[in-house]
Amino acid sequence: MIRIQEIASTKEMKQFVKFPFTLYKNNKYWVPPIIKDELANFDKKNNPVFEHATARFFLAYKNDTIVGRVVAIINTYEVEKQHIKKMRFGWFDVIDDIEVSRILLNKVKEIGIQNNLRYVEGPIGFNNLDKTGVLTEGFDHIGTMITWYNHPYYQKHLEQLGFVKEKEYLEHKFLFKNVDFTKYERASKLIEKRYGLQTLNFTNTKDILPYVTEMFGLFDKTYSKLSTYVPISEAQITYFKEKYISFINPEYIKFVIDKNKKLIAFAIVMPSFSEALQKANGKLFPFGIWHLLKARKKAKDVTFYLIGVDPEYQNRGVTALIFKEFYKTFSAKGIENCIRTPELAENTAIQNIWKEFHPVVHKRRRTYRINL
Repeated sequence: MIRIQEIASTKEMKQFVKFPFTLYKNNKYWVPPIIKDELANFDKKNNPVFEHATARFFLAYKNDTIVGRVVAIINTYEVEKQHIKKMRFGWFDVIDDIEVSRILLNKVKEIGIQNNLRYVEGPIGFNNLDKTGVLTEGFDHIGTMITWYNHPYYQKHLEQLGFVKEKEYLEHKFLFKNVDFTKYERASKLIEKRYGLQTLNFTNTKDILPYVTEMFGLFDKTYSKLSTYVPISEAQITYFKEKYISFINPEYIKFVIDKNKKLIAFAIVMPSFSEALQKANGKLFPFGIWHLLKARKKAKDVTFYLIGVDPEYQNRGVTALIFKEFYKTFSAKGIENCIRTPELAENTAIQNIWKEFHPVVHKRRRTYRINL
């Protein structure tokens, strides 16, 4: 018999976070989170996302053994301000038993109905900066710290339970050697002169921090037209700054400013922490932090995390300035592979930025929907 239980204690929350470590044990493609960070992410007193979101956490048991988990999420800004009557679910993990999926997702649907919502969509997180989508292709490629990995049967469970595809995301990668430096060197000089632009490079994290709030303002302008967009609060920006910026090699952050020192483009690249996180196996100490710091400096793969250009400067070749600077940085560090985070299949503008690097789609993921 399968039973479902809502989390009501710190002990149960730790069990919730640790369940995937059992589910994906010995899977060489799954990338574990840092347990401490995951617990902090779910702490309503710690994570400012809960200013505009509510979440309920559930575990499924079979013969007193944990066999599944899910978070039922309502983004109150999305529902009340944007009038999108969506019930979200995320952090969905189950054994290959469709009845486990059914009981967990029925609980999500039940909460959605109780709150007069119109449909369920998932797996998605609290907002745009969270992980999204169930993997449908690319199970034999290592995951990243900013995506979920899952077994192939997740898609079958969702579709058998009546969920239909809502959004599709593509994940691309390309070889660094595909980048034509001479082209971007030539183009960047023309664009700098024509528009009076300047690229900012960094070697110290503290020099980046004054720009972070302005960067998220530009992030708003760049991404606000996408169907998945939910605004990010000042408190969430501060939380992001404290949680992630110090982890990113400052040399992997590039800004472009105009002649008035206004930020008009940005790009954040992260060294690949995937193998380091696998070695850490959820713990920073005693050796996990050493693996992460080593990856921060010496990883040969990088992930393009965020990139944005002010709409006023889009289609003017501004990305040539960014790519020129990354070329210099990556050449010095011997970078081999460039990986992109999930991008909406409908976002042709972002895909056009990369087309000349001959990227290949190595993963696909989807969110699924069911009406209430």
